[in-house]
Amino acid sequence: VQLQASGGGLVQPGGSLRLSCVASGTTFSDSAMTWARQVPGKGQEWVATIYSDGSKTIYSDSVKGRFTISRDNTKNTMYLEMKDLKPEDTAVYYCLKGTTRGQGTQVTVSA
Repeated sequence: VQLQASGGGLVQPGGSLRLSCVASGTTFSDSAMTWARQVPGKGQEWVATIYSDGSKTIYSDSVKGRFTISRDNTKNTMYLEMKDLKPEDTAVYYCLKGTTRGQGTQVTVSA
């Protein structure tokens, strides 16, 4: 399984970003997928999960109402739309399939 996240960058508070995660070497559509984030020196924090068919989404309280998780099973791709970003959203964002975590993408929210 290979999971590659992209789309991170530097954004001002209140700004938006859209992250993507492309999966390969696996049957993408048979599993729930998750976004998580991690700040250096701290543990991984769960952000959001989407069911295999996209019928249900779950969010952490810290991002609920600001982030939207989605997926396109025809493209083996998952997305995270992030709006109203805050400095505390700064982290490396990872996509996960089960316990498999791919390479992350850095999101920095700063004025």
